[in-house]
Amino acid sequence: MGLFDKVRGQFIDIVEFLDDSRDTLVYRFQRQGNEIKMGAQLVVREGQVAVFENEGQIADVFEPGTYTLETKNLPILSTLKGWKYGFNSPFKAEVYFVGTRQYTDLKWGTQNPVTVRDSEFGMVRLRAFGTYALRVVDAAKLLREMVGTDPQFRTDEVSEYLRQNIVSQVGTAIANSNLPMLDLAANQQTIADTLAGTLTTNLESIGIAIPRFVIENISLPKEVEEILDKRTSMGVLGNLDQYAKFQAAEAMGDAANNPGGAGEGVGLGVGMAVGQQMANALSQQSPQQAAPQGGAPAGGPPPLPPQAAPYFIAVNGAQVGPVAPGDMAGKVASGELTPTSLVWQEGMPSWTAASELPALRSLFGATPPPLPPQA
Repeated sequence: MGLFDKVRGQFIDIVEFLDDSRDTLVYRFQRQGNEIKMGAQLVVREGQVAVFENEGQIADVFEPGTYTLETKNLPILSTLKGWKYGFNSPFKAEVYFVGTRQYTDLKWGTQNPVTVRDSEFGMVRLRAFGTYALRVVDAAKLLREMVGTDPQFRTDEVSEYLRQNIVSQVGTAIANSNLPMLDLAANQQTIADTLAGTLTTNLESIGIAIPRFVIENISLPKEVEEILDKRTSMGVLGNLDQYAKFQAAEAMGDAANNPGGAGEGVGLGVGMAVGQQMANALSQQSPQQAAPQGGAPAGGPPPLPPQAAPYFIAVNGAQVGPVAPGDMAGKVASGELTPTSLVWQEGMPSWTAASELPALRSLFGATPPPLPPQA
């Protein structure tokens, strides 16, 4: 190899960058002290731009495509000094490849709770987290403001700066939405779109945009969530009477699985209570349909007699019942039902004194008429 060939080998013929890291925003082409040959090929692929710097100043920005480096597409080269050999003059320049694709799945989150005023719960502290995507929209601004002479500028070098900007805007966006805390989940996408636009405007000075912003969750502190869970449970239970019956049945089953000791007495008491509830429920069931004309079907039992509707009693201003007709005598014995007690039964137009109902009058015995006046 002659001296001429050795010198020629120090010049770069192809300038390109193949990115397999998936997180490199800016890569400085490794020239390693060599000079770029005039007429060399510059290959800029989709998702990249190439930025030439000469003596610390940006000379030009190349969009995706293949270029032959000549003075016609790099006018600044005409002022550069180069050796005069039997081929085109070489030149020295720094070449930065800047990724312009979307860099996705970058994480953000509020390290400390954000305090906001809620119309229903008052002052509350909220946490939020999610993901976002960034894109370089002005490579020259990014190089000037963030990269400098960094040979390989990655997303993690700018992520903390972006996270601080995001967190500072999240609280403002949630507060400005004027939405109750319980409605935030239904409006997360609207808030996220607003934040994406606001952040893109704020980051314009460094050449970065936020094309996609996602709020995955907005949550309360653990203690407040536990209180809300209890409140939700009360709403789900609804009819507390039905829930009490269910709990009684569960307790009876547990007592049956643990015979002996105190559990046996508890199980017996619960069983009696549930049995009484079941008897009352059965007494309230609608009468069975009457047998067809001609009596009961051949070989079958006669139809059951219809059951009378239960009564309701007014005791000390409170409603007691339903009470089966067969249990009304017990109410008289306990003193809850007197001749002047108001009672009501399905089909009656209004509350009526018990002594005025033929079906109940016999429960109080015969009442003698007033004595005649003495002569």
